[in-house]
Amino acid sequence: MERSSAVRGDGMTGSELLTARAETVALDDRGLADALGGLVDSLGYWGGKGALAAVERTGRCLAGTGEPTGPDEGPGIAGEGSWTRFIGRIGAVALRAAVEPTRDERRRRLLALLEIWADSPFADPRARMRTGLVRVAEGGPVVVRDERGAAVVVGWPTEGLRKFVDLRAGEPDPPGLGVIEEVTDVPHGGWGDAGQVRRLVELVRERGPVPWDLDAVSVLRDGTGMGRAAASFALAGMLGRGYLPYLDDGERRIHRLKVAQIEDGVQEPGRMGSLDRLELLADVLPEDPAELWEPQGMRAVAERIAHAWRERYGRRTVVPERTFDAVIELRPFPLSAGRFCAAFTDHASTRGLGSDLGTWLQNSEFGPFLIAEGWDLNDFRDVLRVAVPNLFRVYAELPSGDPVRAGAPGLLRALRERVDHPGLLLDVGILSRTVGHRVADVHGRFGSRPYAGPEPLEVASVDDGLTVVVDGVVDRRGDRSQPRLYFRPAFYGDDERSRTLLAARADFSHTPEIEIVEWLRGPACGRFIERLEGSSPPPGSYETNPAVSAPDVLGQVAGGLGVDEDAAALYLQLLTLYAPSDRNIRTGNDWKAARHQKAAAVLVERGLVVEDKRARAGRRIFLPGEWLHAGKPYQPMEAWKAELLGVERSYNGRLENPLPLPTRTMPELFAHAWELVQGGRGPSA
Repeated sequence: MERSSAVRGDGMTGSELLTARAETVALDDRGLADALGGLVDSLGYWGGKGALAAVERTGRCLAGTGEPTGPDEGPGIAGEGSWTRFIGRIGAVALRAAVEPTRDERRRRLLALLEIWADSPFADPRARMRTGLVRVAEGGPVVVRDERGAAVVVGWPTEGLRKFVDLRAGEPDPPGLGVIEEVTDVPHGGWGDAGQVRRLVELVRERGPVPWDLDAVSVLRDGTGMGRAAASFALAGMLGRGYLPYLDDGERRIHRLKVAQIEDGVQEPGRMGSLDRLELLADVLPEDPAELWEPQGMRAVAERIAHAWRERYGRRTVVPERTFDAVIELRPFPLSAGRFCAAFTDHASTRGLGSDLGTWLQNSEFGPFLIAEGWDLNDFRDVLRVAVPNLFRVYAELPSGDPVRAGAPGLLRALRERVDHPGLLLDVGILSRTVGHRVADVHGRFGSRPYAGPEPLEVASVDDGLTVVVDGVVDRRGDRSQPRLYFRPAFYGDDERSRTLLAARADFSHTPEIEIVEWLRGPACGRFIERLEGSSPPPGSYETNPAVSAPDVLGQVAGGLGVDEDAAALYLQLLTLYAPSDRNIRTGNDWKAARHQKAAAVLVERGLVVEDKRARAGRRIFLPGEWLHAGKPYQPMEAWKAELLGVERSYNGRLENPLPLPTRTMPELFAHAWELVQGGRGPSA
């Protein structure tokens, strides 16, 4: 029987057998964490030294090719241990290492890791390995090995738990490091045996990285419905929030993306974790890596990624790139442009929108919080807070027939149905201090019946059927937070109970849900649905063009001002449009520059507008009067128009508050603006 051995501690050994090759030690620094960003967790745990060496030593410990020389020696630490997920999924790392957009300093580290991997049992498809969590006693072993196999701890200890990886030599379980709390068999049969990994590394070193193929990006975009930036990142193995902000100029040029597109593409994966990204890309490389350098090589990879994406997340409706870019300009954070568009085009398959959503309160150390199954509540709340305030711009700034614009009525109806579900509970904000500081202070307003959810709350609460109030919690300094309010939209309306709720919330802490629910049930929402479905302009034309959407008003303006219809149309647009840049005007009116300039000259000559240069305006003519500045993503505009549209100034006098909910369709807005001008209440210097 082979003798059993155990190693204690986390120090790196001085044994020759357990020392990583010299050429990789020089690369073993924080650059490895950047190179693996999005594929591993907790980058703050990845120290500047020892990560590559630790991965190699761990493999040697498992294989029995390295023997510790002392009682306090182990393989060392590589981050917090999430790299063990690469076992059976190394194809995601290999893809990133192979493609052109990966900068050389990162590629060198990825190739070094792949070389180590190919020489380890991790690349042996016959190896029977597991990963998981083990409870190790203080000072307990970090490596154990006998005739049954071996086990090694990886990562830092957390509350007595350590991540581990083990290798089974026969049928019995391998030796243990302690009490196993969680264990998972690693996947088998995917891309990445030792021969494939070595072959890919050799090819990259001989031929250089795989040339970038923009047509392959289009294949992936069309096959999934994701945006071009996200498709480009996925094809490069770079789907991950932690990786993309560090793209350099060379990488951006290869991707051929603007900064705004990159920033949006970072958001596209949504709540995908590192394991999700690894599994998506694990088996997309060809069996023979040399095929990557063939003319259609990357397109085949794109097709495999698209297939894997559809199996996991379905296929979104593909929207025109001009629509996608227009939505990016809206900056619909926290939604990416892709998720924003999908809420309109594919709301039935969007989490939290396709069926009734039940939510409830759950205890935490910071007090009760709202929860639902999976991420349904988060996605529903994101859509509710972002899509509805931006509805007007979708309706006005996208052409008739556009799939996102065409999906707006269906989205609004879906939201109406969801807020009518009695099981939906939403946040309202903080209880006003003028009302009280504890739940006991509001019994006279909301009764004394406590909230009854799936689990009893650890703080006092009341529930009158519409409103739920829960007590705050005491922090470490002994301060108690203010009680929080929640409401069930299904029971909200024009009644005394609802007015009591509104009067109880603090002015500074309003969440937008109540106002959005009111809007969804109000007449403005109905008029928008009717306009979008029944009276929209011909396909390809824009509602912002009064010649198409409000010809009667246009005729009145032309006659009232004594100008031609082009000048009248431009004047109405300057009065009403959120962002009447030269580009937007010419797109909406289907004008060439000369026609636009001629109409503008008429307005200047009549003294209806002034010429000027102003930051972030994208135009040279403005309504007379005060100009209000705004920082991105907010839009600067004339003070008169801000009041017309209901855009409020922030505390510093700038336009940096959220968009108001829409109240008028474009024809109604054109008519109202002209009515103000006719009544002597138009813009003036």
